[in-house]
Amino acid sequence: MSIRYQTDGYIATITLDNARRANAIDKFHALELADAWRNAWEDRAVRAIVVTGEGDRHFCGGHDLSLRDDVSDEEHHFLSLERIFRQPAGYINGMQSGIDGGMADHFPRIHKPVIAAVNGWAVGAGLYLLLASTDIRIAAIGQANFRFGLISRGWVGAGPGATLLLKQLRYVDAMNILLADTTVDAEEAVRIGLVNEAVSPDQLMARAFEIAHRIAEMPPLATIKMKEFVHRFADLPVEQAWNVQSLINSLLLHTTQDAQEGRDSFLERRDPNYTGEYSGLEGFYENASDEERARLEELKRQIDW
Repeated sequence: MSIRYQTDGYIATITLDNARRANAIDKFHALELADAWRNAWEDRAVRAIVVTGEGDRHFCGGHDLSLRDDVSDEEHHFLSLERIFRQPAGYINGMQSGIDGGMADHFPRIHKPVIAAVNGWAVGAGLYLLLASTDIRIAAIGQANFRFGLISRGWVGAGPGATLLLKQLRYVDAMNILLADTTVDAEEAVRIGLVNEAVSPDQLMARAFEIAHRIAEMPPLATIKMKEFVHRFADLPVEQAWNVQSLINSLLLHTTQDAQEGRDSFLERRDPNYTGEYSGLEGFYENASDEERARLEELKRQIDW
C-alpha cells in the first residue's frame, strides 16, 4: 500500500508511504488517497484527520512525472487532447472528481478537520494538497520546505495551487512563490501564514495529534457544519453568508443533542460529553445491530426512502 490509512478512536491518520519516490503521487496513488479521504469522510467515529508523509525528507514531492513506457507518442498526444475536449464522465479539469464532487481525487474539500504534519518537502501537488485539503498545518523545522515547483519548468500547474495561494496568503508572498519559484522553509512559512506552527521534528506528530484530539473533543456535527460553511458560503457577501450561518446555527440548536449538552454542561459547570446524536434519536444508531446499521447506510445512498 502506498497510502496508509489508520484510525485510533476519533482520529484518522493518512500517511503517504512512497518514500523511495519522494512520496510522489501517480494515478494509482491518487486513487488510493481518494479512498482514504472517502473512508475518513464516511466513518462516523472519525472527528479529525492527520495527514503526513513517510520518512523525514518529503511530505509529498508532487506528481510522479514519469510516463508509461507502453504508451506511444501519438497515443499520448491524442489522449492529452481528449482530456481537454472529451473528458470522461465524473472528471473535473482532467482529473477524476473528488469525494465532494468539487475537487480532483487527491485535492478534496472534506468536511472534517484535517491537520497536516509536514515532515519534509511539499512541492507541486504536495503543496496543492496542503492548500486544498488541510485546515491546520504544523511543519518540522529543518525538514519541511515548500515550493510551487512548476513555473521554473515552463508550467503553471493543472491543480488548484495558484488560486489557493492567492486566497490564503498576501498577494506579495503568493507572487514570490509563484513567479520566483521561491523555496520557503518552516519558519518562513509561519511568518507568511502558510502554516500555523514550526516545531522540532521530534515534536511534529505529537503536536499534530494534540491538536487533532482537541478538535475531536468538540461537538462533531457543529464542527462538520462549520467547515462546510467556510468551504461553501464564506465567499458570499456578508449579509448572505450571515444568513446561511444563522440558518445552520438554528438547525444545530433544534436537531442535535450536542447543542443542548453544550448549554447544560456550561450551566452545571462540568465538562461536556459530545456524542453527535440527533435530538429525539439518542442511541438509535449506536444501539442498532450491524445488519441494521448496514441497512441504514445503504438507504442513505438511495433517494426513495
